Amino acid sequence: MPKASIIGVGKSGNGAARLLKAQGWEVTIHDRGQSEALQTQATSLIAEGIAVSLGDGFDPTLVQPDLLVVSPGVPWDVPSLVQARSLGIVTIGEMELAWRNLRDRPWVAITGTNGKTTTTALVAAIFQAAGHHAPAFGNIGYGACEVALLEQQPDWCVAELSSYQIESAPTIAPQIALWTTFTPDHLARHKTMANYFEMKARLLARSQMQVWNGDDPYLRQLGLEQGFPVRQNACWTSVSGKANLVGNPELGIWIEDNQVVFRGEAVLAADALRMPGSHNLQNLLMAVATAKLAGIDNAAIAQAITEFPGVEHRLEQVICWQGIDFINDSKATNYDAAEVGLASVQAPAILIAGGAPKEGEDGAWLAQIQRSAAAVLLIGDAAERFAQRLQTVGYSNCEIVETMDRAVPRSAELAKALGAKVVLLSPACASFDQYDNFEQRGDHFKRLCLETLG
Repeated sequence: MPKASIIGVGKSGNGAARLLKAQGWEVTIHDRGQSEALQTQATSLIAEGIAVSLGDGFDPTLVQPDLLVVSPGVPWDVPSLVQARSLGIVTIGEMELAWRNLRDRPWVAITGTNGKTTTTALVAAIFQAAGHHAPAFGNIGYGACEVALLEQQPDWCVAELSSYQIESAPTIAPQIALWTTFTPDHLARHKTMANYFEMKARLLARSQMQVWNGDDPYLRQLGLEQGFPVRQNACWTSVSGKANLVGNPELGIWIEDNQVVFRGEAVLAADALRMPGSHNLQNLLMAVATAKLAGIDNAAIAQAITEFPGVEHRLEQVICWQGIDFINDSKATNYDAAEVGLASVQAPAILIAGGAPKEGEDGAWLAQIQRSAAAVLLIGDAAERFAQRLQTVGYSNCEIVETMDRAVPRSAELAKALGAKVVLLSPACASFDQYDNFEQRGDHFKRLCLETLG
């Protein structure tokens, strides 16, 4: 019986383990953690015949599996994985394993720094409105290998892929690939913008059809230069009209007189999407372009967009308390996403920011705070650093409150005192200093809002 090792207990790792177990592999999951939550998952996995090793590192010289599958959060260059590859152990990511089991199905793959989740959700909603079984997975919805285990196999695979997942999935070749935005992020892992770009470019280069955000400055410049990996038949987007398109305008999608126009055909009204922020118009264009390239009719597109409820943790309305909207934007884990979030709500706002800080350019975010924030409440490891950065640009109305438990009631006080109509959690940080993930952070914010103010 062939042996497989999985690195990382969690949705991705557990799905990979169950898929391989169903295919006759002897499977062990390894995880350095020993938390109560991990212990609970381990108990369930062991009952299914999957071995679990918690609290120790993976040593390829001792285990020597035939296949090593890595969860997305595990850096590709940690010594044990480098050593495993040097020993000739086949080492792949969980997304690559899913691809190997679903490659007979057409894939839509969505990548980019920001906008991935909303665009993925929109694409899946449109395909499902058209009658397709098209589950969203990756960083949204199912784990990738969970889809391969579904009793009903998908008509279309709609995958949100981070640079981490692309890095460890060298053969994924989607029918349609989308690149939403490109700004500095994950540099602690990828080291340089060039490396980060290269990760995402690999996916687009292997795709049959491409959709590019033509309003993103970096991607737009790439299109003007017709550089790798842009195809001549690529579909470019622009919210500013056909005249602003790069590439071949006749193959593009744009907004004109409040109409989404794909290759000269009006598809639906742009204001059919009920989500705040001009950035969501770009997400709309990319999703509609994908649907049209897949042959979906306008009626299904319009139905899905009109009924689309939005994405949890992305500019999500939680409660309106005494005329003040409390909005959860926990998914804004970098400066660019947080800038967009703050620009999308009614000013002046009370901003809650902070967490585990990331590298990146914060100038545009700080400028947006100066324009839109009546006050800033800072939490987590980044609090002192953010307070100093705000001070350097002459913004003084900030407080370090450290935790969400303090931030929510204090934000309500300040909103009333300063006449703010919005309290916005938009952290500009990862969550790992105080939470397991951004979802847990957003859920905590929502629970506090409802318990304190509801």
